[in-house]
Amino acid sequence: MSDAAGAEREFSKKVYEDFIYLTGCAVRQAVPDKEHIEQTDLEAVYTLAKKHLLAAAVGMALEAAGKKTKEFSQAIASAQRKNALLDADRKNILAELDRAGIWYMPLKGAVLKDLYPRYGMREMADNDILYDATRAADVKEIMKQAGFTPVTFDRGAHDVYQKKPVSNFEMHRMLFHKNYMDRLSEYYKNVKQERLIADGGGGCGYHFSDDDFYIYMVAHEYKHFIHKGTGLRSLADTYVYLKNRKLNMDRVALETEKMGIREYEEQNRGLAQRLFDGEELTEADREMLEYILGSGVYGDYKKNVRRLIRENGRGAFLRGRLFPSLQTMQRLYPALRKAPALYPFFNIWRLIKVFFRSNEKSMYELKAAMGLNKEAAEEKTQKGKETR
Repeated sequence: MSDAAGAEREFSKKVYEDFIYLTGCAVRQAVPDKEHIEQTDLEAVYTLAKKHLLAAAVGMALEAAGKKTKEFSQAIASAQRKNALLDADRKNILAELDRAGIWYMPLKGAVLKDLYPRYGMREMADNDILYDATRAADVKEIMKQAGFTPVTFDRGAHDVYQKKPVSNFEMHRMLFHKNYMDRLSEYYKNVKQERLIADGGGGCGYHFSDDDFYIYMVAHEYKHFIHKGTGLRSLADTYVYLKNRKLNMDRVALETEKMGIREYEEQNRGLAQRLFDGEELTEADREMLEYILGSGVYGDYKKNVRRLIRENGRGAFLRGRLFPSLQTMQRLYPALRKAPALYPFFNIWRLIKVFFRSNEKSMYELKAAMGLNKEAAEEKTQKGKETR
């Protein structure tokens, strides 16, 4: 089955249940029941697991029960190979940052992957590193000298670098963009001075405390959750981290309350623990899980479009797409930071590019705003039923 076909495939309830069961076995280091495996559609589970970047984890669970397939074995080998390449490149880049006297802190998967039961079980898409934004030009030179090509630079919260065959780095100038998520951005505005701990040993590395790593992890997952959705791997990350670290949950509650995400943290944590420990889910759990399972690991822009239309109305959504705020345009076109009066000309240029390079995302947004796509029509019908 092609990746494109798999992306659009509809899965039965049993396939989702089997996918969750095998993922739970992987993160708990439990051996799956062989009779259960025999009644599992492994091809469908593989397609679903790949979408959520959990194919290696599921494959490892199957191997523990003596079951191997070509697809899952390849997924494991690929994940381990990519992790090794990213580890090597990260070690090299961090050494260069130390030599240049540039402070840094590895984020998210670069830390989480080592807490999973087996190497490669936590698949990596890229390396995320927070660094001293005042040294962005120096970091760019370091990355280029290491064989990386800048993909985006000075266009948002992070710069993107790539090196063939599979090494991708996101070098974060900040944890949250101030024009993207104000409350989270404000909380982390002075993150180095207020929350980071020096690694020591003469280098320039920093790290979060265990509590603060978890708090940031939740905040990052929340960002994806409310904008595009987030896949099952985020729940696996939560589960694995909580199994490996003893946290001060009173402090977690206090800090997440400051950011306005305490309720999300509690619901997300409870769902992860109940789901992978095989406990009965609440109605709220099931609703949240359904949203997560439909998202894939990086979310679904269609979910975000429909959410924005529900919250703001079709007219406001369309106006926002046709005439983005100056702050949004300045993220897309850094030249506007020095010459904001040129906004109309840059926006005309943007719209011309959208028109002549119309892609699936742009067309979906337009149809959604006009109520012409299938999902929008279904949601409109459902909303009508609820108000009767």
